Amino acid sequence: MRRSPSRREVLLRTLAIAGVGAMPRAIAAERPRRSDLDDILKARIAAGDAPGVVAMAATDKSIIYDGAFGARCLGTATKMSDDTVFRIASMVKLLTSVAAMQLVESGKLRLDEPAENIDPTLASPLVLTGFDAHGKPQLRPAQKPLTLRNLLTHTSGFSYPLWDANVIRYQKAAHGDKTLPKRPLMFDPDTRWAYGGSIDKVSRLVEIASGVTIDRYFRERICGPLGMTNTAFEIGPQQRAREASLHVRQPDGTLKPKPLEKPSEGPKVFSGGGGIYSTAPDYLTLLQALLNKGSLRGATILRPESVALMSKNQIGDIEAGIMKTTSPALSNDVDFFPGNHLRWGFGSMINLDPVEGGRKAGSLTWAGLYNTYYWLDPTSAVAGVIMMQILPFADSRALGVYRQFERGVYRTLKAA
Repeated sequence: MRRSPSRREVLLRTLAIAGVGAMPRAIAAERPRRSDLDDILKARIAAGDAPGVVAMAATDKSIIYDGAFGARCLGTATKMSDDTVFRIASMVKLLTSVAAMQLVESGKLRLDEPAENIDPTLASPLVLTGFDAHGKPQLRPAQKPLTLRNLLTHTSGFSYPLWDANVIRYQKAAHGDKTLPKRPLMFDPDTRWAYGGSIDKVSRLVEIASGVTIDRYFRERICGPLGMTNTAFEIGPQQRAREASLHVRQPDGTLKPKPLEKPSEGPKVFSGGGGIYSTAPDYLTLLQALLNKGSLRGATILRPESVALMSKNQIGDIEAGIMKTTSPALSNDVDFFPGNHLRWGFGSMINLDPVEGGRKAGSLTWAGLYNTYYWLDPTSAVAGVIMMQILPFADSRALGVYRQFERGVYRTLKAA
């Protein structure tokens, strides 16, 4: 079966036919330096750091890099291309945060009012304070109501069991006891940061305030206007044919592919905390819109002041972004920037210090469980996305690919 040419290949053929001089000046000037980034990614694939990768970067004005290398699934002839579909997991949280800020703009949601005013299930939250001598959970009422601000910044008290041993202990102790809440807070709102199901709660607030399901909201208010046609909770046969397989890192460092997940049957319930598909070009489009203060190619998804709020440290001196795994098969310990002061905005982690050879202070970033990553650097007016499909999360070799790609992008910008 003949493979359709990627956008990158089409561009190269156009250059060959028309001549470099006929192309826009910025593209022609950048072309010789792109080979450095190609070589970096090819070398990492050859070394077994990832089975395949799609990586892209853009300034606020244009795409400056687009590369796809390796295989969608090891042991097959299916090659990565820029339209390869990935499960991006928690990278959907940025879309949900954008959706919430749209509703803040319209007055349907407010950052600092009790979230229970919109969703009564968030009323009277209980906080886990510990366990008694028999292992029974000890709970008390939270000292303040939950707000949208708490939920957007992960200062709500909700925490994922994957990175919180107390959640696992609570779940075991509370199993079968209907008098105990399923998901108590692990701390009082505004007192700590913990990565958890907060954005799932935001997703429900969006649905209630807008009157439509989160998948429809994304389609009508974000993905549709921006032309993100490959970003959805459900994908069709054509997109599934372009999906990358998940690979699991083995003890000897090799990667073992897993079969593609089967489409689920029955009623579909989606949440804005995870479980979405996308492509690198689609996600880069969202990042470019944010780089451009909320607008791109005639479509506006947010006002500039809302984008500025999302990009600002919203948690003061509370440390963020460091997570200790409870399941090494699913995730390594997470500390993307050791020694860097990390905070949280509305939707992304913020590094307060510059990263050597890479992003400037005040850049935004986050990731998905299967080693998909993005960053957005407002100071340098550049954003990047890199997609792989590997477990565990924060795989050291996948992170190495990401870091080398980022540094390569900044070297390209410096040389321009």
